[in-house]
Amino acid sequence: QVQLVESGGGLVQAGGSLRLSCVASVASESIFSINTMGWYRQAPGKQRELVAAITSAGSTNYADSVKGRFTISRDNAKNTVYLQMNSLKPEDTAVYYCNSRVDIWVAGKNIYDYWGQGTQVTVSS
Repeated sequence: QVQLVESGGGLVQAGGSLRLSCVASVASESIFSINTMGWYRQAPGKQRELVAAITSAGSTNYADSVKGRFTISRDNAKNTVYLQMNSLKPEDTAVYYCNSRVDIWVAGKNIYDYWGQGTQVTVSS
């Protein structure tokens, strides 16, 4: 199995910055292979949405609302993904969840998404 632990959330004023980190713990590297990692967020009363994602090769994808402000990166050796958030806006306020898409090599290849517990990001005006 895979465990994800997020950190770095908090309260910040509009225009400020935060850096989120997510560490993935893999039970067995021979069975679990981390593919894409990313960040999603969910504001109260709203659906969870993709913020940014990054493949193991380094290709990135961002939501239009965060392009130019957020940067996703990863350290494959540490199984860690980061989200640098700059020029934060009140509308960025949400619980941010780390996601890891994993190849599971049991009876052939299976794909499964793992989720962290979430970290609160609050941006005040």
